[in-house]
Amino acid sequence: MQAGDSVVGAPMAVAGAQSRSEDEDSLGIKDVKRMASQAFGSGLPKRRSSSRSIKRKKFDDELVESSLVKSSSRMKGPPMIEPIRCSGSEPSSSEKKKVTKSGTSLTPPLTMAVNPAAITKRVKKSKQPLHVTKDLGRWKPTDDLLLINAVLQTTDLTSVHLGVKFSCRFTLREIKERWYALLYDPVISKLAWQAMRQLHPEAIAAIQSKALFSQPEEALLAKIGSTSQPKVDVFQELLCKHPSVFHPSRTPKSLLVHWQLLKQYYLLDDQSVQPLPKGDQVLNFSDAEQMVDDVKLKESRDEVLEHELMISDRHQKKEIRQLEQELPRWQVLVDNITGMSMPDFDNQTLAALRGRMVRYLMRSREITLGRATKDKPIDVDLSLEGPAWKISRKQGMIKLKNNGDFFIANEGRRPIYVDGRPVLSGNKWKLNNNSVVEIAGLRFVFLINLELISMIKAEAAKLTQQ
Repeated sequence: MQAGDSVVGAPMAVAGAQSRSEDEDSLGIKDVKRMASQAFGSGLPKRRSSSRSIKRKKFDDELVESSLVKSSSRMKGPPMIEPIRCSGSEPSSSEKKKVTKSGTSLTPPLTMAVNPAAITKRVKKSKQPLHVTKDLGRWKPTDDLLLINAVLQTTDLTSVHLGVKFSCRFTLREIKERWYALLYDPVISKLAWQAMRQLHPEAIAAIQSKALFSQPEEALLAKIGSTSQPKVDVFQELLCKHPSVFHPSRTPKSLLVHWQLLKQYYLLDDQSVQPLPKGDQVLNFSDAEQMVDDVKLKESRDEVLEHELMISDRHQKKEIRQLEQELPRWQVLVDNITGMSMPDFDNQTLAALRGRMVRYLMRSREITLGRATKDKPIDVDLSLEGPAWKISRKQGMIKLKNNGDFFIANEGRRPIYVDGRPVLSGNKWKLNNNSVVEIAGLRFVFLINLELISMIKAEAAKLTQQ
């Protein structure tokens, strides 16, 4: 190395002198001189480089690749860098001149050679986890174990799809694809096997206890008669006699439960399902309901209950009669308190329309009701009783006929209520003594002078007789 250093030092001095004389003011030549002195002055190149990648958001597959690359780099270490010489062990003087003169087109004598084997291995390892993560999907180790046990029991993927309850709902196509992947895909089968081996023994026992019943197992259970009431000992003997037929996780209690299900759905050997009636018409619920005899559905008479109901009915009717008898007495008290007692009529008053504030006397055979204005006077101004802005100017008319009957006619827009019955516009209704008349929220009681009306009726009868 000392001889090499002396040989390299002499050409460098010559090159330095020529460059000072030719291009002293050029900044590019100074950089070339510095790079050349660093390259030839030491045995190994001192090149600074960063292994950091540009920071940006990574996708899921890139995260898996980066984790694999980091793990592989920790195991194997940095790549080997080998110095490779150009043609010839020592550069000639003409080449040295070219190096010093051409500042931009400098080719360093040392190059980096990275071992390509490490790159290929990284690529292969980064592909595998991607494939695995895509195939795992929603399938869990418990689902795989359930699928394997069910297929071994039934050998039918359709019955597996209908009878097995997985962690999530899978379609028949997904179940088929998973079964074929477990059979023919080495990567998926290996991963599924490793995941199933990590399950807890209790979880494995719980999954195996849910295995579907095979046809030979159901055939042995169906031989037990439906009329008999077998106990757990019978199924224990059945397990001991046929250990190769039943699943290892079967217990006498589970066999008893399944036998009860077979009996419930009439699947035992001594049971038979009634065939459907032949023909186009199939018996439905409504037809069967009509065939049922209603007499048989009636409950028997309970004489004690009927007697008690009859006695309570009598007591209630007796109380109602007593209240009806006491009602007039209470009515007199109410009228005295509220001032609604029968007024003292004179010989000229035919009837009275009494409200809460005002009392209107009817002294002619026909009076008009409404809201009085300056232009149109009215016989009974209802605005004196209360707010009458909803009442028409001529709301109605009360008229006494020759036979002694009073009628009210509605001539306004709003209905008039007589004892709670509406009288619409253009209609009329008979008024009795103590009838309640309601007009736009204002209530009145219509009181008739019965003595004067009876005299009028008598006179009218005499006139008709004459």
